[in-house]
Amino acid sequence: MTEAAAGDAAGTPGEQFVIELLDRAVAGMGGQSRAGQHEMARQVARAIETGDHLLVQAGTGTGKSLAYLVPLIAHALESNKPALVSTATLALQTQIVGRDLPRLLKNITPALERPVKVALVKGRSNYVCRHKLEGGFPSEEPSEGQLFSLGEDTSVPHFAAAVGGPSSQLGREVVRLREWAEKTTTGDRDELLPGVTDRAWRQVSVTSMECLGAQKCPLAAECFSELARQDAAEADVVVTNHAMLAVSAFEGLAVLPEYDVVVVDEAHELQDRVTGAVSGQLSVAMVHAAAAGARKHTAITVDALNAAAANLELALAGAPSGLLPNGLNDEQLDCVDQLREACRAALSDSKGDSNSTADGGRQLARSRLMLILELCERLIAARENREVVWFSRASTFDPGQGYSPPDENAPVLVNIAPLSVAGRLREGLFAGHTVVLTSATLAIGSAFEPAAGGLGLLGEGAPSWKGVDVGSPFDYPKQGILYVAGHLPKPGRGVSPEALEELEALIKASGGGALCLFSSRRAAEEAADALRPRLDVTVLCQGESTMTALVKQFADEPDTCLFGTMSLWQGVDVPGGSCRLVVIDRIPFPRPDDPLMTARSRAVAQAGGNGFMSVSATHAAIRLAQGAGRLIRSTGDKGVVAVLDSRLATERYAGFLRGALPPFWATNDRSKALAALSRLGADASR
Repeated sequence: MTEAAAGDAAGTPGEQFVIELLDRAVAGMGGQSRAGQHEMARQVARAIETGDHLLVQAGTGTGKSLAYLVPLIAHALESNKPALVSTATLALQTQIVGRDLPRLLKNITPALERPVKVALVKGRSNYVCRHKLEGGFPSEEPSEGQLFSLGEDTSVPHFAAAVGGPSSQLGREVVRLREWAEKTTTGDRDELLPGVTDRAWRQVSVTSMECLGAQKCPLAAECFSELARQDAAEADVVVTNHAMLAVSAFEGLAVLPEYDVVVVDEAHELQDRVTGAVSGQLSVAMVHAAAAGARKHTAITVDALNAAAANLELALAGAPSGLLPNGLNDEQLDCVDQLREACRAALSDSKGDSNSTADGGRQLARSRLMLILELCERLIAARENREVVWFSRASTFDPGQGYSPPDENAPVLVNIAPLSVAGRLREGLFAGHTVVLTSATLAIGSAFEPAAGGLGLLGEGAPSWKGVDVGSPFDYPKQGILYVAGHLPKPGRGVSPEALEELEALIKASGGGALCLFSSRRAAEEAADALRPRLDVTVLCQGESTMTALVKQFADEPDTCLFGTMSLWQGVDVPGGSCRLVVIDRIPFPRPDDPLMTARSRAVAQAGGNGFMSVSATHAAIRLAQGAGRLIRSTGDKGVVAVLDSRLATERYAGFLRGALPPFWATNDRSKALAALSRLGADASR
């Protein structure tokens, strides 16, 4: 089912036209098309023609965005439906819309039959809500623990006077937001420079849960979010994100226009992003907040809701955090059922006049009740629907100390998520659409099956698909070294003294220029604190400034080091000598107590498979490849990836993990790694 990238020089007329457009675009940008880019463009064009799904791995530097955008545009001009591009991150979404597509269209439009229209679709909370600006929603400051749904409770004051006046930082931000809202033509948060805090933004935006809807909102005709959706319906190419794709595929909501082809970029993130988008969390505090809102904004009696909340609190009291293999117990299920009935009654009592224009307070109150009702329904049917349930407690964040461990005396949070999203993706995404999934890290070795299985492309009734690796323009064996510190003890809690000594030696040899990736924020902070007195180079640590500012300083200063955690494992693009050493403190396995990963591993084992390899090792392999991929970002880059986890040299699964990495020249010899870093450091200082 997989095939190596070979490619033929001819192809169908459609493929030939795509290659001509691609060459024209690349030449217009002052570059030259590469074989891998050609092959990817051909494969995408072929998949669109045949309707077969495509998984394509394209290494860093391939130019994969152009390789899929050109055939998408060629198809969209002939179709009566737009083509879709979905990304995992807003950063890539912005790059495609703000840089890649404008540059591409500038060069190929003269060769097209007509101009191409592009639209960007984000979640509703990314846009200013005009109705909220006009006072259409209540002023309620949420208490701690009263967060709602798959995001945040946005029911916060929206007038500067309600947040301390314009003399406070928040007040000044709100005033600036309101002034900007009068001028903007899109209402898109990303266009506001400089940005504002999340708390300030929540005062001018609403979630989809809170929105009154086009039928009831008095300002629907001027709504930025609705206007963006109207643009998308008339566009040739629509750019969105995985969360929106998940809502469209799982909920059947019309958040995206009808499409026939979609390219999923950053596809290694799709399973996790979709799972996150459809996960839910219930707490007693949520019920009390919903009851208070319903009493205030609908004037109904909420005694039944509060009684159900009190009973649920008693049933959850003292329950330990962790996975519930059999779901809630009978007592807890009875309390959830009581809460479900109380929500139904409250929703019935709060309907009001269905012909009148709804107000924000009533909509907010009813949306909270509907959310809790849906969560109750899911929890009651969890076993039947193969959903995973677990208890957790909230962590607190201290700017000086980072995240603290959850307090087992804190209130219980009841979590629910699908055991697998494969079946739902098969039905909601792959059925009726042609899907192209691409990433620099999509296969392990030459095998696409681990990724395909989690997305619903394996098993009885699975649709046809093909996997293609178009390679990379980089000469990894000559440009990079993989050094595994096999002499170190197995990692334990935190960073061991031996690992710190190894890290110190590596950084001193390279003279800085190190991106150090840690499995936890606490480990990154402890390592930074321990090494700063022992090094003569600047050590930056995640959390000390914005990520953008930290990465910029790291890129601008060749001897500076940057320590951080998972958000640095992906998306950091620093070509040149400023990043000549990438250090990974340990294999990024999921946490042993991760409830969802544990449940998935058990399910694989019960079906006769190897749960560790199918879930934990596959998860680690993809993320290890993402981290190692920070090193070589251009054809002139050289450097060392150093892994301080001896298991990558000693354990039986080491070969599987290393199969996901770029083919660096590999060594366990410390002296060779230090010598290479010394040469790189000397070159960087010239």
